[in-house]
Amino acid sequence: MKIKPIIIVAGQPNSIFFEIFFKTLKSNKFKSSLVLISSIKILKSQMKKFGFKKKIKIINLIDLKKQKLNNKTINLVNIDYNINNSKTYIKNCFDVAFKILKSKLSNKFINGPINKSKFLDRKYLGITEYISKKFHVNKMAMLIYNKDLSVCPITTHLPLKIVSKKINQNLIKDKAKLINNFFIKDIGFKPKIAVTGLNPHCESILETNEDDKIVAPAIKNLKKKGYNIYGPFPADTIFLRQNRKKYNVIIGMYHDQVLTPIKTLKEYDAINITLGLPFYRVSPDHGPNEKMMNKNSSNPTSLIRALKFLDLK
Repeated sequence: MKIKPIIIVAGQPNSIFFEIFFKTLKSNKFKSSLVLISSIKILKSQMKKFGFKKKIKIINLIDLKKQKLNNKTINLVNIDYNINNSKTYIKNCFDVAFKILKSKLSNKFINGPINKSKFLDRKYLGITEYISKKFHVNKMAMLIYNKDLSVCPITTHLPLKIVSKKINQNLIKDKAKLINNFFIKDIGFKPKIAVTGLNPHCESILETNEDDKIVAPAIKNLKKKGYNIYGPFPADTIFLRQNRKKYNVIIGMYHDQVLTPIKTLKEYDAINITLGLPFYRVSPDHGPNEKMMNKNSSNPTSLIRALKFLDLK
């Protein structure tokens, strides 16, 4: 069976993506052909700035269908770029990638970092939700994956004041099921999952305690169905060394509750995987970091991990 290519949307024009992309190509080899969707103008400009030399091969869908690609060149789908309209440029890059994925020419997709405030309408919480909507997927999960410990937030980029209103038992169960299925299918074992409470110490001075009325019953239901799931645990202690050694995944109730500790512990050694899509979608676990652009000091580890993960699929 032919190995399908990895489709890469470069993302935000002003970002560290090309720096880490060039560093990745210099130090790693991949079985899968890499197909970059970007502007040739931006690509050549960045290659000149970083002194990176490699031939560019402009390709189209016909080339993908023939599968006559390798990584001796940069395989580029060129997208016109207007410096005054980066939003349209990013959308066009995504549209081409989605067309390739829907045609089944690839089932492996990476997007580079994107400034959500400059690209997304307010109806989308993040890129994860944007992509899921385009493929009519309602049940998905954001898994920040590391081979030693992964995390998943039940809610993603919500303001804190509305998090408690959005949490429910079905949402917790849906995320846990996606995580469990992913680990069994793609990692090769049944995970041990810890779930945090919403409130400090899983306690509340209010009459309504979400940890007792929502989180605990969801865990109990999943346990009855055979899941290795435990909690709710206080979020301020679950990441202590002796605790995190017991689990493969920690599910939290909101974004920063679990992403802050995992990024502190693993820094760039983690990747963002969207579970529930009809293809593998991975992104490096960091943002555009425009302040670091062209400084040649950004760490490529997360992009390397993302590509190596997809290269095995």
